[in-house]
Amino acid sequence: MLKEFKEFLARGNVLDLAVAVIIGAAFGKIVTSLVEGIIMPPVGLLLGKVDFANLFLVLDHSKGAPASLADAKAKGIPVIAYGAFINDIVNFVIIAFVIFLVVKIANSLRKKQEAATKDCPHCLTAIPLAATRCSGCCAELGAA
Repeated sequence: MLKEFKEFLARGNVLDLAVAVIIGAAFGKIVTSLVEGIIMPPVGLLLGKVDFANLFLVLDHSKGAPASLADAKAKGIPVIAYGAFINDIVNFVIIAFVIFLVVKIANSLRKKQEAATKDCPHCLTAIPLAATRCSGCCAELGAA
């Protein structure tokens, strides 16, 4: 069983997945920082200096009207903090758009790289257009 577990961990796709998760977490922090620190302040300014995070609806007025969401939480007043929800939706849309742009750029770079290769007629390995010998099967390809 230990041998099977080692083989499972040694597979390329498991290692690729681990690297993807780690890079994804680091990239997520960068995108979150971009959205919260750079993109959201101008959006809030354009919308009349509204800070979505502080929008709330008081459910119980018997304890008085809180001045802010933090005040309501400190006094134990039940509220619906819909502003945080709106903030999260806007963050999600912006993050999804940034990821879309990154994937689009990566795909265009990949297409350019694929266009700079040809397949070996003997083993079908992708090789550079200028190659005269295949790196996979060492077959002579002739002049490019």
